[in-house]
Amino acid sequence: MKILGIESSCDETAAAVVEDGRKVLSNVIATSLEEHKLYGGVVPEIAGVVEEALKGASCTVDDIDGIAVTYAPGLIGSLLVGVNFAKSLALASDKPVIPVHHLRGHIASNYLSCDIEPPFLCLVVSGGHSHIVAVKSYTDIEVIGRTRDDAAGEALDKAGRTLGLPYPGGVSIDKISPEGDENAFGFPHPRFADAPYDYSFSGLKTKVINYVHNAQQKGESVNVPDLASSFQKAVVDCLMSNFEKAAEDYGFTKLVLAGGVSANSKLRSEAEKVCKKHGWELTVPELKYCGDNAAMIASQGYFEYLAGVTADEGLNAYATMPIDKPKF
Repeated sequence: MKILGIESSCDETAAAVVEDGRKVLSNVIATSLEEHKLYGGVVPEIAGVVEEALKGASCTVDDIDGIAVTYAPGLIGSLLVGVNFAKSLALASDKPVIPVHHLRGHIASNYLSCDIEPPFLCLVVSGGHSHIVAVKSYTDIEVIGRTRDDAAGEALDKAGRTLGLPYPGGVSIDKISPEGDENAFGFPHPRFADAPYDYSFSGLKTKVINYVHNAQQKGESVNVPDLASSFQKAVVDCLMSNFEKAAEDYGFTKLVLAGGVSANSKLRSEAEKVCKKHGWELTVPELKYCGDNAAMIASQGYFEYLAGVTADEGLNAYATMPIDKPKF
C-alpha cells in the first residue's frame, strides 16, 4: 500500500511516498529556513514537492492508496495550506484523506529506520513539545509526562540566541558544546512531587539569560562554549532522568527517541548509556528523519488508515491538539 504524505506544519514543506508504512520510495523537503532567518515567517509551497515526490517514487496519483496530511499541531497558516491541498487532491483523485498528528508522525520516523514495533516508551522532544509517551500500539498512545512550560527544543534555541550563536540555536549549541566544560555552570533540575515525569525548562532558560545579562552589565566576557555545554548537559539530564524513571516504573525495556531534538548528540549519547546500564533496547531515528519530513507522516498515515482513520472534506487544521486524544 502506497501512502502520499504531506507535511507543512512549520518551516518545512514536504511530500513523500511510503510503502506499507516502512519503505520510503521518495522524500522531498523544501525548507524556508533561509527566508525564516530573514523575515521570521514561512511560506509553504505544496504542489511542486508533491509532483517531485510522485516522480521520485516512479508513480502517479492513480497509484496512491491514500493521502496522509499533518493537520495538527503547528503554525495554523502553514497547516491550512497542506490540509486544503490534500483535500483538493483527494477529491480530484478519489482518494481517502488520512489526518495525522504531527508528533505521532515523529514517533513513526523510527518505523522508517528499523523494525521496531509497539509497545515501547518514547521520548518526543522538539522545539514545541517535550513528552514521555507509552506507545501501546501504532495508534494507541498514552501521555505519561510532559513539559509544564517551555519545550526542551525551545529552551535550547533561545539559549543559543542569547549566546549569540547562529540560528537554529539548539543545533549551534550541540556543535559548540564539545569545546566547553559541561560542569562549568550549575543549573536547576526542576521536579514536581505530584507529577514525577513532568518537565520544566523555563527556569533553565531564564538562568542562562541571566548569566549573560549579568556578565554584560559588569563588562565581563562569557565563556560561550562552557555555558553552552553546561546548559545542554542540564537539559539532557532533565530529559533522561525522567525518561529513565518512567521506564523503570512502567516496566518498559524498549526505549525510543523522536522529534527534532532526537538529533542532539548529547541526548543520543546519554540515552545509549542509560539503556546499556539497564540492558534495554534503544531505537533512534536516522538523522535525516529527525526533523520535520513527510515520510514520517506517510508512515503514520499508513497505520492510521489500517485503524480506520480517515476524514471527509470538513477536515480542518489546529494549532494545538493532544497527541493521545486527537480529534478532527
